[in-house]
Amino acid sequence: MTTNRSPNSFLTVSLASLMALGLSACDQHEERQERATSLFEATKAQIANPIVEVASPLERATPAERALFGTLSDSAQARIASEQKRIAVGSIVLKPKSVEQMQAVVREKARSIAPGVPTEPAPQDKNTASGGGAPAPVFRSPPRSAPNPVSIEPVPVISSPELRGVTEANLEPRIMEAMVTAQSSVFEEMNKLGLDGSVATSAASGQMVVDMFASESQLSSDEDPNAETSSIVEDIEVVCPERATKAQMQNDKLLATNCMIDLLRASGQFEYVEKDFIFEHQFARRPPPADDAKVTPNDTLWQLQWHFRSNGTEEDQSAGGAGFVDFWTDQGLTDASNITVAVVDTGLALSHPDIAGSANVLPGFDMVSDPAIGNDGSGRDSDPNDPGDGCTPTSVDSYHGTHVAGTIGAASNNGAGVSGGAWAVKIVPVRALGRCGGKLSDINDAIRWAGGIMPEENENGDVVFNENPAKIINLSIGLFDRCPDSMQDAIDAVVERGAIVVAAAGNARLATEFYAPASCNNVITVAAGDARGHLTPYSNFGPEVDILAPGGDLDRDDNGDGHPDGVLSTRLADGCIDPLTQETVASCYYAFEQGTSMAAPHVSAALALLSARDPSLTGAQLTSRLLASLDSRDADQCTTSCDLYPDATPIPGRPGICMRACGGQLNLGNFDATVPASQP
Repeated sequence: MTTNRSPNSFLTVSLASLMALGLSACDQHEERQERATSLFEATKAQIANPIVEVASPLERATPAERALFGTLSDSAQARIASEQKRIAVGSIVLKPKSVEQMQAVVREKARSIAPGVPTEPAPQDKNTASGGGAPAPVFRSPPRSAPNPVSIEPVPVISSPELRGVTEANLEPRIMEAMVTAQSSVFEEMNKLGLDGSVATSAASGQMVVDMFASESQLSSDEDPNAETSSIVEDIEVVCPERATKAQMQNDKLLATNCMIDLLRASGQFEYVEKDFIFEHQFARRPPPADDAKVTPNDTLWQLQWHFRSNGTEEDQSAGGAGFVDFWTDQGLTDASNITVAVVDTGLALSHPDIAGSANVLPGFDMVSDPAIGNDGSGRDSDPNDPGDGCTPTSVDSYHGTHVAGTIGAASNNGAGVSGGAWAVKIVPVRALGRCGGKLSDINDAIRWAGGIMPEENENGDVVFNENPAKIINLSIGLFDRCPDSMQDAIDAVVERGAIVVAAAGNARLATEFYAPASCNNVITVAAGDARGHLTPYSNFGPEVDILAPGGDLDRDDNGDGHPDGVLSTRLADGCIDPLTQETVASCYYAFEQGTSMAAPHVSAALALLSARDPSLTGAQLTSRLLASLDSRDADQCTTSCDLYPDATPIPGRPGICMRACGGQLNLGNFDATVPASQP
């Protein structure tokens, strides 16, 4: 190591040398004897007391602190997500056309008042992406062109009395008036089918939720809390008979749901009418298994987190690493304490020893409305704690949101456990998934609450706003269907206010256009890569994918450390292993997991760091800078046998080999602060 010295230090050395020349020969002889004696004594001491190597952080941790869930698997391929959609039977999400028109009028008036104010841009329409022939087998080389601006519907001609005089100040009461009218229409249609139920409305969002079997969806006190809730069923398209009887409706909830949707759509009063789909977290599920100059965290398990390392093949690097170490070192920035990331997920295990009392965790909310799904004995409240989400008696609680939040930075550089990508980022946990998944209507409200644009009532009836609106909203969730209109509505609302929405691509190894929210507009879609920087076997793919980030592969150990190449983060688990002794530990607080759920929070953490570095940049500008730093992927990194991926595109000249477009690889080591953001 080179030591920088001042000119005065060199002058001091020179003067000392000149003084030594003036010493008598006798004095010099005595001085040499003294030095020799000192050297001899020091040598004896060194021999008697050999140097003891300092224990690594992993060795200093107790077995309870370092135990991990997740071992290397020998299965041929990962278990992929279910392709079967599920719905909350009897629950319908809708929005009156008149409400959408009022909101459009107010949006346009705001733009006409301040025409110079830029709008947040959005990616191209992902549901209309198509190719004109077989593209070249090289995917998404940065830098990319800027996204298109947000698409705003044309302002309706203000001829209807409902639209005259609508302003931002009176918008909510006018919306409530329209909703009262719409409610009456809904009850009329329910009466035709001989059904009863409730209609919940929100003036802030304009969304309405019909529940035709509200009382039956709650768990009674004598029911098994571990049994799968009967309010969730497989979605099967049922043709409503021309003369359906009331008895048919009351005895067949799925038929009643489909018939009610047909009636509401036929009325022409609603912007959209859709089933309340159940979303799942995006773990790729499997059976439970029995450099000194670099800036690195002091967490004890850091050395097992390959996914944050510098991208490369040298020591302490990983070919699939996301380059966080390089960014921390080159930019001198690990602190994102001024940036808020909302995790819309299963909640957060607030008792986790690496999270309890963390200054990184801000107040959140439990948006799960149905106690049968909530698994905590109540509906919506101010407690985002994760009580577990096991769907059946044999299910294992995933603590999915805790793992996701840990990767972003819920617990970092605190001398214990794992690190996240942004060390001091602020996490707002928003619980929207519970037992067996989460309802579309709850997720829509969670997105709006996370963005600070919609209040919610807590268990005491108090109105609760998110006082820390999220700059970034992480959605590591998935539904095997195209983007629902109501979800697109919620995403558009928060993006227009300046938030960035990051979505997992999904784990069904299918085209992403068939998965939500990955196929929605105005989101950054993230596929999962392994430790080699290759697209994983389970990950969805397609032109909708923007970024390939570390998602892990528990079937591989490409870095040869004896551990699976999963993403290591916070979680509560049983049946764990001490990574040093390989002995069994009953329970632990960390786990290797895999999935596009693990990839998305890497991107959320990266955006938090970029935003912390340049707080004045818009969401579009931050996204532009991140996309400009990606590493391109070649055909060998994102292709495989066509037999395994029927939706993939055959590569010309390579029989039986198909490409799976996977975006560019996340690599913060490429970040160049001199590259201007391409959007206002």
